[in-house]
Amino acid sequence: MDEMTGNHLVDLLSSDDQDALVGRAHRVQLRQGAVLEEPGQGVRAVYFPVSGLLSIIADLPRGRDIEIGVIGYEGMTGSGLALGDDQAPFATIVQSPGDALVIERAEYLAVAEQRPRVANLARLFARAFSIQIASTALANGRAKLEDRLARWLLMAQDRLDSDRVRMTHEFFAVMLGVRRAGVTEALHLLEGKHLIYSRRGEVIIRDREGLIDLADGSYGFPEQEYQRLLGAPDRGR
Repeated sequence: MDEMTGNHLVDLLSSDDQDALVGRAHRVQLRQGAVLEEPGQGVRAVYFPVSGLLSIIADLPRGRDIEIGVIGYEGMTGSGLALGDDQAPFATIVQSPGDALVIERAEYLAVAEQRPRVANLARLFARAFSIQIASTALANGRAKLEDRLARWLLMAQDRLDSDRVRMTHEFFAVMLGVRRAGVTEALHLLEGKHLIYSRRGEVIIRDREGLIDLADGSYGFPEQEYQRLLGAPDRGR
């Protein structure tokens, strides 16, 4: 297969490895709010996003859910399969709609067993994603809300390849682990600095460099580590 699929991990594969994987996969539309994995449940399929944005959610009691990571066209779900773990520890939901290549678990494991590069890329992504999760934990514990919002918008922009991020206040509240009122205040602060333009259900990024400055070091390190492990995604900024 000589054509690019649009997923960075799949496109890193040799033609033979890519044919083996894509030949057993099919393309699906990811609808906003769709649940791809549930905590404590077995991984049924592996998704390689081509567009859109997935959110990894830690399910906490009393409605205190919080996002711990995001995945776009640079990654995959179910990377733990390459580490011998077939259970999902967290929920994976579609945050922004898009498309993905999806392959059933048994089919993926068969390809990964026959094609070492397929399994190795999953392990490298699992490593990169663990660094992203650790950086999110650090930001949640140390950074101000507006800094965390700036970081999240940058991460979304990287994966959506767009200055427009369509998101409701409810989703922002879950992602940042705060009340909607806190989201509104943080959005107004960023808008007052002329970094974004916010309207109902959508944020338009106006000043990316300004957001990077505001993120105050919470954005950049996991992105550098991803590139060290897997190279720069072709559509990355």
